[in-house]
Parts: sequence; C-alpha cells; structure tokens
Amino acid sequence: MQIRTLLAGSAMLALLAGCASGPTETTQQVEVTGTTYQGTLPCRNCDGIDLGVTLVGEEVTTSDGRTFKLRAAYRAHPENPPVENYSGNWAVLNGSAEDPGATVYELVPNGEGQTYYFLKLDPQTLELIDPQRRRFENNEMLRLNRQ
Repeated sequence: MQIRTLLAGSAMLALLAGCASGPTETTQQVEVTGTTYQGTLPCRNCDGIDLGVTLVGEEVTTSDGRTFKLRAAYRAHPENPPVENYSGNWAVLNGSAEDPGATVYELVPNGEGQTYYFLKLDPQTLELIDPQRRRFENNEMLRLNRQ
C-alpha cells in the first residue's frame, strides 16, 4: 500500500512540476517580405541605371517598422562602377509641389547615401522626384513598376 501511495504522490508531483514551469517557448521563423518596384532610369554616360526598391512595412506602420532596400546597377558604364546597395527607413510625406494630396515616400539610407523621393502615382507605380517634391520633365522615364 505504501508503494502505491508513494508512486501516486510522485506522479502527482511530476505533473504539478510540469505545470509550474509554464508553456515552453517555440521560435518561429517569420519571413519578412516587402513590395518591390523596378525600372531603368536614364543615364548620361551609360545605357541606363537599373533601379530596384523593396519597401517593407505599410504606410500606416510606425516609422521604425518601415524599412527599404535599394539597388542601383549601371548598364555599360565606361568606368564600370560597382552595384550600389542601400538600406534604411522610409517615411510617408503628404503633398508634392503640384498636388497637396499626393503621397510621397522619402527613403533615408543608413550611413552615407542620398535620400530618395518617390511620388506614389498609384499602387503599381512610383516616380522619382526631386527633394522639393517636384516632378522632372522626363517623368515617364523615371518610373518604377511594382513587381
């Protein structure tokens, strides 16, 4: 009888010890995906600049949750410059020089690199604009399309 009581007591203690430790943590890999836009910009000294921008986060996300990666590759440039890669955070600005209701994305790289401004024409198209949020004359040649 004592052995049964002892075994039952041990089983109860083991069960309570398992409950006391709480739930076990599991690590899940969360793949971060973004929206990618691509296009080829004009270049004076080469056949074009292939530009790709991936925006992670949404317009309604806090600024810390909005990141970007930008890749610029020069086609047939006489100096054969290396591919440029930048990353950082992006902000949503309201209004352009022509349209106070426009949405503009400001891409600020970490460290060195220029800040880029893109006018959101529609959910499928971004257009590179100047820092004063003005469109360039050859604006159709400065567009990136969603992939």
